[in-house]
Amino acid sequence: MKFYNVYILLCADGSYYTGITSDVEKRLIDHNSGRKPNAYTYNRRPVELVWSQSFTEPVQAILFEKKIKKWSRAKKEALINGAYEMLSELSECKNISHYMNHIGHKKKDG
Repeated sequence: MKFYNVYILLCADGSYYTGITSDVEKRLIDHNSGRKPNAYTYNRRPVELVWSQSFTEPVQAILFEKKIKKWSRAKKEALINGAYEMLSELSECKNISHYMNHIGHKKKDG
């Protein structure tokens, strides 16, 4: 059975890179070798694998990779650290318009 792995790398500059591969070890070597000068990780080497998850369905892996790429740094770190209970809290929108709409909604209902 073939597995598709979503992974997160910690780059030398402290940023995170999220990707997908069928061979995590080979992909980590590729990132650190610097074969692609235009790649995000090229100027951020060395990189370190800090998280990965395997999927049996490629579509599931692709969708999860795209989701993680949109996450905040704090949410990625919660995933990396296994703090799954924090993921929903870190998903809440914190901008002022969301806050005002949420308060307004509460006043109408209650």
